[in-house]
Amino acid sequence: MHQKKTENLPGPGVIPVYVFLDFDGVTHPWSESEDFRCLPVLEAVLRDYPETRVVIASDWRTLFSLPKLAARFSEDIRERVIDTTPAIFPRSPSELYGLREREARQWLAAKAPQASWVAIDDAPGNWPSRDRLVLTDFKQGFTEEDAGRLRRLLDAFRLGNSQP
Repeated sequence: MHQKKTENLPGPGVIPVYVFLDFDGVTHPWSESEDFRCLPVLEAVLRDYPETRVVIASDWRTLFSLPKLAARFSEDIRERVIDTTPAIFPRSPSELYGLREREARQWLAAKAPQASWVAIDDAPGNWPSRDRLVLTDFKQGFTEEDAGRLRRLLDAFRLGNSQP
């Protein structure tokens, strides 16, 4: 199911920043219509940062192929949706804390060990590295306030700060 699109990687001299993206509670409010109503706000930020590459960390990655997931995005952003994280299946409830971050770090170790990254999720327990997390309100999804936080993180990477 992991179909990294190498033809869409940044060109020479462009240092990518990977955005690990959840869907439910981010691209749309959780438990409401899966209409991706918040995606345009996120895409507006991504357009301003062409170095960003989206890696789907949502549970949707276990249900749908990368092309189907990428099809949710606007055409100009779609080509930057490059992969999905591997799925780690916890053996006990204690392994749930930080699970998405472990999956993202596994992806980074295999594909881009030195890369800068951020996560956008509505569940803080998924990401112990809070300094890299844009935490959304699951009742609202990704908002303009979240866009501001994401912009600050991406600006820090542009300034050469490996730790935001």
